Amino acid sequence: MNDAPHRDRPIYPPTRVGLFPQWAIFWLLTLATSTGAMEPPTPPYQLATEIPYRTAPDLPDQARERCRLDVYWPTQSPGFATVVWFHGGGLTEGSKSIPAGLKDKGMAVVAAGYRLAPQAKAPVFIQDAAAAVAWTFRHIASYGGSPHRIYVSGHSAGGYLTAMVGLDKQWLAAEGVDADQIAGLIPLSPQAITHFTIRSERGIGPTQPFLDELAPLYHVRKEAPPLLLITGDRELELYGRYEENAYFWRMMKIAGHPNTELRELTGFNHGSMAEPALPLLLEFIAKQTPAPPAK
Repeated sequence: MNDAPHRDRPIYPPTRVGLFPQWAIFWLLTLATSTGAMEPPTPPYQLATEIPYRTAPDLPDQARERCRLDVYWPTQSPGFATVVWFHGGGLTEGSKSIPAGLKDKGMAVVAAGYRLAPQAKAPVFIQDAAAAVAWTFRHIASYGGSPHRIYVSGHSAGGYLTAMVGLDKQWLAAEGVDADQIAGLIPLSPQAITHFTIRSERGIGPTQPFLDELAPLYHVRKEAPPLLLITGDRELELYGRYEENAYFWRMMKIAGHPNTELRELTGFNHGSMAEPALPLLLEFIAKQTPAPPAK
């Protein structure tokens, strides 16, 4: 047997670093710098916090503190959808936050704070919500998002604000935005009648039904944005919240609205329904066709 080494290819001596030509080292360093190989990669998502969406010089203290938002957005998906998210807390407590279930989903989240009762009285919190949505319409393109793919959502009190700014067009009109430009509304367990905190301001108890111009139900209309209503289990929800939304759904249908859905999350109460509702929110957004750009 021939024990000679296999020589289909020529054998080269090991490369010695000391003998590497200086011009080649310079060329490799130049190439690495020019291609960005030495720069850290851009993270797939970025977060900007504490952005004021009201900037008038004479703002009251609570407005300067609460009228701020955080923007979480994808850096490598231009034209992405955005969810403006309002926290819950009965219009009396709570703070802005980005739900974990909406992160890393290829879209932006704008988490907005707003002024709270009892220091703020109705309709101040609705006006703040409208201002936050309008800020998103004016600025999301600078982050790479599409102003034609802006959705509004929130849980409990945040769901109430979602429904009010999307159905009663006066609030966004005051900010120079047509509410019908919203790509979709996804209120989670909202009050459909007048919110109980507003009723309390008027001396009306939490179990006394009341409906006026500050109730989303008052503003059912055919031309509203697509609407997905989600509640917890009807036997576990607050004060007939499922039944409020079922009536809301029915009246939107009667008004001729073509795209209203109602989902009930069996086994979940008012507080626990938000997290399992988020996959339904994402599914709803995926089904919507983005509006073509205005010409």
